[in-house]
Amino acid sequence: MTTDVPVVRRRMTSRELRIWRALLDTTADLRRVLGAQLQESNLSPADYAVLLALSEAVGREVRSTQLAAMMEWERSRLSHHLGRMERRGLIRRDECPTDNRGALVSLTADGADVFRRASSPHLRAIKRHFADALTPAQFDALAEILDAIRRHLDRETDQS
Repeated sequence: MTTDVPVVRRRMTSRELRIWRALLDTTADLRRVLGAQLQESNLSPADYAVLLALSEAVGREVRSTQLAAMMEWERSRLSHHLGRMERRGLIRRDECPTDNRGALVSLTADGADVFRRASSPHLRAIKRHFADALTPAQFDALAEILDAIRRHLDRETDQS
């Protein structure tokens, strides 16, 4: 027999709201700065995310439905974006040999070259704008905070 324990609900404090807003503003600023740096390599952050996923995939290819799930994108959004990347020669889409309804997305040699050339400056920008701002203790605290939020979200997902 389970007993429903009432959940105590309270409003967020003004301090919690300020910190939440600071998180939103700071991550938006980081995305903007890092996105501008990627533009120097003629890649958008979305292009880079696709190329990263494909570069890490076995055989540098993945089914489009799996790629959409990995990136947490709607399939139609991914399809349109892949079309633009395909026209630029960064990726290739082929019919999936095991399922006629799906496409197999592959990283081309040109795409791998563009990704490789973009990665070093991008990683330097991440270090400069993110890693250099934090001490080792702050990194440890941030990792702990992110883990706590992830566990909380996972519990809520499991209860849904």
